[in-house]
Amino acid sequence: MNNAFHTTCLSICGGALALGLSVSSVSANEWPTSDIRLVVPYAPGGTTDVLSRRVADLLQQELDANVIVENRPGAGSTVGTGRLARGGRDAQHTILMASPGHTIGAAIYADLSYDPVEDFVFLQNMIDIPNVMVVPADSPYESVIEFVEAAKEQDMTFSHSGVGSSIHMSGELFKTLTETNMTAVPFAGSGAALPALLGGDVNVSFENMPTVLSHIRSGDLRALAVTSAERSEYLPDVPTLSEVGEYNLDQFITTAWFGLIAHSSFSEEAQNVMHDALDRVMEREEFLDFAEQLGAEPGQVSGDAFKQFIVEDLERWEGVAQQAGISQ
Repeated sequence: MNNAFHTTCLSICGGALALGLSVSSVSANEWPTSDIRLVVPYAPGGTTDVLSRRVADLLQQELDANVIVENRPGAGSTVGTGRLARGGRDAQHTILMASPGHTIGAAIYADLSYDPVEDFVFLQNMIDIPNVMVVPADSPYESVIEFVEAAKEQDMTFSHSGVGSSIHMSGELFKTLTETNMTAVPFAGSGAALPALLGGDVNVSFENMPTVLSHIRSGDLRALAVTSAERSEYLPDVPTLSEVGEYNLDQFITTAWFGLIAHSSFSEEAQNVMHDALDRVMEREEFLDFAEQLGAEPGQVSGDAFKQFIVEDLERWEGVAQQAGISQ
């Protein structure tokens, strides 16, 4: 009798344990439990928006959940980012496509309501796009060194797409490192800045690769250097600024980066699910083809390494902003 009872108990307990493990396994993988919002802190149509929509489509397939893109532009991305930082009831299902505006905005906007590092978790750097130092086709300058030497003797102008853009800050970084005479000429976006460069109304620009690549290939613009650490496979004959080396340019390494972040309360479960899904997204042919269209390289850092990258990027732009006297 006792043996029968013991056997029955073991059977029941074992079944309960198996059921408990099964339920626990399901619970551990039930995120997301609602639609995911992907916030774009810029207006529709720009690189951040286009990339976000492509990633949202692919992520939706990998997660088998709706991923809804929501544009919240303003103040160099700090409006949308500030709303994410406030958290709230939807923080567990909200992500944001950050870009250089995340660190540059923190460097130039006084009294932000959030900490650009500690208030977020950094999921995955999706792509990196070099800026390109370009001059008009009829410019007398054939190299970076020729340009620097001339800019030490006379005032040069560089165009940019708006105060605090990566294009603007790259120009200011170049000016600071080389100690040259350069005046920033702002425009309302790259669409307005490009004709001035093509027409020779400004001497140089540090434009994002997608904006100028076709004009470089057609001969309408001359590429003097790229701003990334390595030469771009799309412009293999164009040196990097750090490769040029002289005039402190060995210190010039920067890209227009784009990556997904979330509120600091984003659960470990959600982070793990997102990391796995994003790994699969970045291996898909559709994503790699899209990156190639932009002249971009797939991102290489995630998690803590991405966070450290943000810390270093912020330090760089804080120094540039202070040197150039840029504040908003």
